[in-house]
Amino acid sequence: MNSSAERPVTTQKRILVTGGAGFIGSHLCEDLLAQGHEVLCVDNFYTGRRATVAHLVDNPMFELMRFDVTFPLYVEVDEIYNLACPASPIHYQLDPVQTTKTCVHGAINMLGLAKRTKSTILQASTSEIYGDPEVHPQHEDYWGNVNPIGSRSCYDEAKRCAETLFFDYFRQNSLEIRVARIFNTYGPHMHPNDGRVVSNFIVQALRNEPVTVYGDGTQTRSFCFVSDLVGGLIDLMNCPEGNGLPVNLGNPSEIEVGALAESVVALAGSSSKIVYKQLPEDDPRKRCPDVSRAESLLGWTPGVELEQGLKETIAYFDASLSRETA
Repeated sequence: MNSSAERPVTTQKRILVTGGAGFIGSHLCEDLLAQGHEVLCVDNFYTGRRATVAHLVDNPMFELMRFDVTFPLYVEVDEIYNLACPASPIHYQLDPVQTTKTCVHGAINMLGLAKRTKSTILQASTSEIYGDPEVHPQHEDYWGNVNPIGSRSCYDEAKRCAETLFFDYFRQNSLEIRVARIFNTYGPHMHPNDGRVVSNFIVQALRNEPVTVYGDGTQTRSFCFVSDLVGGLIDLMNCPEGNGLPVNLGNPSEIEVGALAESVVALAGSSSKIVYKQLPEDDPRKRCPDVSRAESLLGWTPGVELEQGLKETIAYFDASLSRETA
C-alpha cells in the first residue's frame, strides 16, 4: 500500500490533531503536512514529547499548542483527529482518573468543537474496547469482554464511553464522525519507557539486558507498522462511507509474544536472555483484528512486514539511545 503522504491533495484544509506530539500523532502530522495541509498540533506533553515534532516547528504550515483537551478549545478547523490520551498501561494507570477525563471530557470537548465548526472528526479508539476477547479474530460487530472495575478499566471503559459519545453525536446532531479501532502499532517515535511490548523488548535487547516476557509467551498479538496505520487513519477520514461505522485498523498477522522477543533479540544482535514473569491483570490472551471492513471500505491493507518494521524501529532506538549516552 502506498503511503497517504504520496497521494495528491485536492483541497488544502486546516486540520487539528490532538495528541499530535505523541507516537502516532507525530507521524500523522508529518503526513498531513506532506499532503499540503495546515496542521494545528495540540498536546499537553503528559506522554507526548516536543522532540517528536521539533523538526516540524519551522514549517509555516505547522502550529504547536500546549493544551489539555479536558478543557474546551476554541479554534477554527476543517477536520479533527482526536488522538489525545496516554495509550500504554504504564502511563494510563499512573493517573487513572485523569485518563478517564482525557477520554470522556476530551471527546465531549472535541465533539462540541466539531459541531460548532461543522468539521469531520475522527476518534482514535482502540482494540482494548474488545477486552479479553471471546471472539477471534475481533470484528467490529463484537461487543467485547471488558472488566469494568479492573486496573486497565480507566482506559478500556473510557474509550468505550468515548465511542458512545461519538455515535450519540452522530445520531443526535448528524455529525460526520469516523471511529478507528487501533490495534498494536509500533515504529519510530515510540517512547522508550512506555511499557509496550515492542519498545520494551527493543530497549532491553539493545542494552543487552534480560528481555522480559509477561506470561508464558504463548499469548498472541498482531503488530502494525506506524506508516501503515497512519495511512489507514487518513484513508478513513477521507472516506464518506466511513461515517458512523467503527473500523478496525491493524495488521492481521498474528505472532506469539515469546516468538516476538526471540526475533527482536536476533535482529538487534543482542546477547540478552529472555526471562518470564507473571502476566498482568486482565491482559488479553489473544489480540488480532478482522480488517475486512477496512479492506472493502477503504481498499486498505497493511504493507510493511514485521521483520522490516522491527529493523527500522531497532535502528531508531539504537540512534536514540546512542544520543542519550553520548
